[in-house]
Order: sequence, then C-alpha cells, then structure tokens
Amino acid sequence: MTRRLNHRLYYFTVEDESVLDEIRRIDGDLFSIAYKVTGTDDVFVATADTKEAMDRHDIPYNLLAEEDGTRIGLCHTPQSREELADYEEAVKALTLAYRAIGAACVGVNGDNTIDLSDGAKHYSYFTAPAGHTFLWRLFTNRDEAASYIAQIRPGDHESFEWAESLPLETADELVGYH
Repeated sequence: MTRRLNHRLYYFTVEDESVLDEIRRIDGDLFSIAYKVTGTDDVFVATADTKEAMDRHDIPYNLLAEEDGTRIGLCHTPQSREELADYEEAVKALTLAYRAIGAACVGVNGDNTIDLSDGAKHYSYFTAPAGHTFLWRLFTNRDEAASYIAQIRPGDHESFEWAESLPLETADELVGYH
C-alpha cells in the first residue's frame, strides 16, 4: 500500500448504508473505511481513498464537509506505529467519527494492564491486518490529552510533547457538517 499525499477526511450521508459494503466488493484490494459519526443517525466520515472509490463507482452520497486529516493527532506505541503505518488515515477517520482531536494507542489485544476506569466511551479500537487489535484513548481537548498522557506515561517526554502540540485545542474547532 502506498502512502497518500491527500490527507482529507470527508463527512457525508448516504440514502442506503448498504451501498458502503459495495466498495469492498468492487475494489477488493482497497481498504475502504466509513465510520458513522457518533451522535448522528446518518453522517459518516471516510478517508480520501474511500471517497475516491465511491466516486469511481458512482456510489451516490451527499458530501457535507471535509476535514484536514493533519489536524487529527495520533500517538503510537512502537508496535502500533509498525503495524498501522499504512492505515494512519483510517485511524484518523475513526478518531474523527468520535469527534475527537487526537487518539493515543494505549494497548493491544491480550494486554491485561489496560485501565478503563475513566469510562469505555473514551476508547475505541482498530484491528490491523496483521491481526492485532489496538486500543485507542480518544481526546476531545488538548488539556485532557496532556493530563492523561502524563498519568499513564510518566517520564515519556515524546508522548507528552505530542499531547501538548495537538493541532487543535478542542473538538469545537473541528469542521462542522450540518
């Protein structure tokens, strides 16, 4: 898989959600992604690859808005960085579907040290083609990210700098799609 130069993520609606399954059947080698935006009935977010596949195959959708994917921050572990290098935009689309400005990988399947005491709603997961499922902590503001990272990764200056330098301060700065 090649890395993209177009880091756009797209909000859209479709009349019939089942058309999203068509993309995988038509473009079998494409890793197509469309996540339903939390708190909505019919708004999805997709990667540029998925949107291009929908355009190529005349799949009807209503484009609502686009977000610059470089504004969504990801903080990897060494393993997630290795296994998800080609799926950065997909993980960012997942993050954006939760209306979050960043996500930090906090574990992998089988890890029994993961602490979910701050509520499962702050987490999501992404399964890599290699078979590992990575758990991501989602953040809606920069201060929350910095506080969380300082708590779970004390002394990890690189991760703390990531949190402090998230491009957006809060989710209120995300593009609207209404």
